[in-house]
Amino acid sequence: MEKAKSYCEAITHMDKMNVHRIYHDNFYGFPIEDDNELFGRLVLEINQAGLSWSTILNKQENFKKAYKDFNIKKVASFKEKDFERLMNDAGVIRNRLKINAAIENAKTILQLKKEFGSFKKWIEHHHPKTKEEWVKIFKTHFKFTGGEIVNEFLMSTGYLSGAHIESCPVYKKVLNAKPPFISNS
Repeated sequence: MEKAKSYCEAITHMDKMNVHRIYHDNFYGFPIEDDNELFGRLVLEINQAGLSWSTILNKQENFKKAYKDFNIKKVASFKEKDFERLMNDAGVIRNRLKINAAIENAKTILQLKKEFGSFKKWIEHHHPKTKEEWVKIFKTHFKFTGGEIVNEFLMSTGYLSGAHIESCPVYKKVLNAKPPFISNS
């Protein structure tokens, strides 16, 4: 079989219960309103670095539980015992840099919320930007956020276009959800 040219094309060959299919059809590219969900997506994207997205999708419920439903305040208050708990949790990615990034990024988001009212409002304050501009902003504020992580985070949350090809049936659903990227088209 010929290799798929896009994520949209690849999932057409997958069962409807496949984690990729579920993510693609229901989450990828759709705007997120809740700060904790935005933070959760950032944690997942950071943890994907160097690994397959399948690994992360298969562990996403474990991440959600281990990181207290991605509650920003709770994660920002994690202590050494929480760090050690995560380092010993086979349900998540046990990487010191990635765990530390989640905790430090939660603290940063709390600071941004004081100034902007929410993580989402901080992102909207900077929107629209090019991928390069976004990477620079994220690297200034957050840990473990290189070009690919920032790109996928923003594309997966609707701030950058490209999550779906235009012929994908989900593309129209994403557009109907009014992702931020359409405001700069």
